[in-house]
Amino acid sequence: MQDLTHYLNGEHVAGTSGRFADVMNPATGEVQARVPLASSAEIDRAVEIAASVQPAWAAINPQRRARVLMKFVDLLNRDMDKLAEALSREHGKTLPDAAGDVQRGLEVVEYCIGAPHLLKGEYTDSAGPGIDMYSMRQPLGVSAGITPFNFPAMIPMWMFAPAIACGNAFILKPSERDPSVPLMLAELFEEAGLPKGVLQVVNGDKEAVDAILHHDVIQSIGFVGSTPIAEYIYGTGCANGKRVQCFGGAKNHMIIMPDADMDQAADALVGAGYGAAGERCMAISVAVPVGDETADRLIEKLVPRIEKLKVGPYTAGNDVDYGPVVTAAAKANIERLVETGVAQGAKLVVDGRNFNLQGYENGFFIGPHLFDHVTRDMDIYKHEIFGPVLSTVRAQSYEEALSLAMDHEYGNGTAIFTRDGDAARDFANRVNVGMVGINVPIPVPLAYHTFGGWKKSVFGDLNQHGPDAFKFYTRTKTVTSRWPSGIKEGGEFSIPVME
Repeated sequence: MQDLTHYLNGEHVAGTSGRFADVMNPATGEVQARVPLASSAEIDRAVEIAASVQPAWAAINPQRRARVLMKFVDLLNRDMDKLAEALSREHGKTLPDAAGDVQRGLEVVEYCIGAPHLLKGEYTDSAGPGIDMYSMRQPLGVSAGITPFNFPAMIPMWMFAPAIACGNAFILKPSERDPSVPLMLAELFEEAGLPKGVLQVVNGDKEAVDAILHHDVIQSIGFVGSTPIAEYIYGTGCANGKRVQCFGGAKNHMIIMPDADMDQAADALVGAGYGAAGERCMAISVAVPVGDETADRLIEKLVPRIEKLKVGPYTAGNDVDYGPVVTAAAKANIERLVETGVAQGAKLVVDGRNFNLQGYENGFFIGPHLFDHVTRDMDIYKHEIFGPVLSTVRAQSYEEALSLAMDHEYGNGTAIFTRDGDAARDFANRVNVGMVGINVPIPVPLAYHTFGGWKKSVFGDLNQHGPDAFKFYTRTKTVTSRWPSGIKEGGEFSIPVME
């Protein structure tokens, strides 16, 4: 049994609250470590350290800060395999998927190397007689991030890389489900030259979250997780005068038009619906074929692909398609929703309820499920399942398919598969969803664009990474300057007279 730590001021520090959470091996169902759960006093200590070192870090010019990020990228590449293995061991996702988790975070760090350009202000010469105006982007001070279990490398880097590039200190409260990789990232960043205390990791639960929300020194908070908690963090943080961005749940629809390449669409659905056991906020969980003929052809293509999926632990090789879900509670909730779908009349075309992996009977594995004839009023359609369950909702027209995506309370991501450019263009323009894919099933933007949904998938005005991140982690200060004229003429030796 390993006891994990917090990471404060450049050191691994044992927890002092006396409270711990179990870190499971999802493949075996066994406890593999304990993680300390911080008290409010431990949060106070982390904030005190951060506030003491942040001014000196902010005083370093952006180019030199960027050089630390450059070195951090080198170290992430050096330790990619080690990070991926640690991530897989605690989360359960396959090694290639875990490496992708690290890579997508690394790409945001690469973007943040451009901080010297991204932090430039604006200048107006001669705004008035002898008056110039200019703006500066300055760091907030101490920022914090509360991140989820499903991307323990990517999402922390999406938050702390731009925050630190802007000159802030950052306190990370990662998921207690898989905390080892965030601790490793903090060590690597300091190896790259980041001063001690600029990035700290404090593990914890609601007590730590509430301490962050109510701390006067913390200026901004980022969060990714479920919508109810996002609403709570956004409301509480804003009420305490903080800048807050929160990203919540999702129910992502993929519309399949009659002219779509059905093999391409089926391959996309299987990867987007079942990859990472469906534990992605950008997973496609609803397939919307337009017309019964399209639906029948799609189901015919999907069934053999889904039945061939290889489910197993990450140690079984890189040909494993997906691993276990993160906890026994998550597994039980997914199984409950599947039973609800059957009871409410959906047709279970691929039934994964009896899935059993020999030698891993106590692991949190779930077989793949495919529903057909799902309707809007069913629980499996209304709620985010966050598991390897794909629901098919048949639409009789393009307009009906569009309305399904638009009427749902979530608006994180969506996609359309078609050969018709006019339909694709209309869909992209009209759909009220934040990220849209055209023949792309998981439209997660690259690092130099921004990531963010609409409706109840997001709370706040600015998205993650891209230009929005540099706006979120800085304040704009505008200076108006006027210098008296005449000084440059030198001394006046004549007796002054009234003009």
